[in-house]
Amino acid sequence: MMTVYLCQDTITGIYSALYDAWLEKRAGEAKIALHGNMEPELFCEYSEVEEKQKKAKAIESLIRKYLGENAYEDIYRALLADDPEKANAVFMTMQEARRIKDSRRIMEHLDHPAVAKVFALSRRVANEAHYFIEFVRFRELKNGILFSEIAPKSQVLTCIGDHFANRFPLENFLIYDKTHRVFLLHEARKHWYLVWGKNLDEESICEISEQETEYEKLWKCFFHTIAVEERKNPVCQRSHLPLRFRTDMLEFDK
Repeated sequence: MMTVYLCQDTITGIYSALYDAWLEKRAGEAKIALHGNMEPELFCEYSEVEEKQKKAKAIESLIRKYLGENAYEDIYRALLADDPEKANAVFMTMQEARRIKDSRRIMEHLDHPAVAKVFALSRRVANEAHYFIEFVRFRELKNGILFSEIAPKSQVLTCIGDHFANRFPLENFLIYDKTHRVFLLHEARKHWYLVWGKNLDEESICEISEQETEYEKLWKCFFHTIAVEERKNPVCQRSHLPLRFRTDMLEFDK
C-alpha cells in the first residue's frame, strides 16, 4: 500500500518527511505531500511527519555526501518553490539516484521526470531571487532601520540574505516577505536570520525618517526628469522590469 507522508511547507518539515520516507520506504511505494496542497487518494495510508532539526540535518548530510554539493543546491532551491509536488519530486530524484552508477551525476539525468522537475524548479527560484537582488528597495525608518517589503512567489529570503548582508554589513535592516509572512533580520556586524510567526507593525513602517523623505522626493524628481517622452517604450520596460515587481518599488510609489 502507498504511504503518503504529510509535512509542513518548510525546509525542516520537508527534510523531516524525506528522512522518514527514506528510512522506511526508500525502495518502496511512498509519496510526500504538503499540508494544504493535497487531494486525498484511495488505497493509501497517511503518516503525519514529526518535524525535527535532527532529521533535517541527517537528510541534508546524506544528500551532500551521496548526491554532491551541486545536487544539494538544486534540491534546496527546488524546495523553496511555490509548487505542491516539489517534495515528492525530490524524493523520487533521491530514489532514482540509487539506481544509477554515479549518484553524484543525478542532475544530468533530465530524461527522468522528477529530476527534470527539480532542475526546473531550482532554476525558477534562482531566477526569481536574482530579480529581487536587483529590485529590492529599502526605506530608512525613524528608528534608523532600513526596511523593505516584497511579495515573492517562492521563498527567496535565504537566497538573497547573504547578498544584502555583504552589501550593508554596518546597517540594521529588515526584509519582509508578505507572501509567506517571514522576516529576514540583519543586525549591524552580525549574520542575518529568519523570523516566523510575527505580525508586521504597520504603524512603525510608515514612520519614515526626514532624510529618507527628502531623498525620495529627489529620486522621483530625477526619475521623471531624465525620461524622454518621445522614447518611452512600455513593452521594452516590462521586459526588463515585470509589472509584479513594481508594487514594492519606491520609483512607482505615488
